[in-house]
Amino acid sequence: MRTKSLKDVTPAITLTLLHPLQSVPVQSWPFETESVIRIGRSTDNHVILYSAVVSRHHVELRRNPNGWEIISLGANGTYMDGKRITQMPVIDGMIIRLASSGPKIQIHINGEMPSARLK
Repeated sequence: MRTKSLKDVTPAITLTLLHPLQSVPVQSWPFETESVIRIGRSTDNHVILYSAVVSRHHVELRRNPNGWEIISLGANGTYMDGKRITQMPVIDGMIIRLASSGPKIQIHINGEMPSARLK
């Protein structure tokens, strides 16, 4: 019998940069096998965003047995619904903002069941 790996039980994830005024998709990055995804200004990140308010290493998304979690690393903070967050579980469809006035990223967990979404 084959043992399930973390990849088998945790869905892939897609990050989408939203337009600053209209909240429509500008660019998307799908990830299938990564267990850590880094977002920031530095070229060693998976998602590179050139904005003065984005730190070199601003956010990490980490896959764990329960799903994904977001960890804010940036000096200017990471926000959800106008509130600063430091670490929290990722919810399918959530939108985070890098710094209080920075880029917005929507997170989709591919294969997530609709009942698991926040209403």
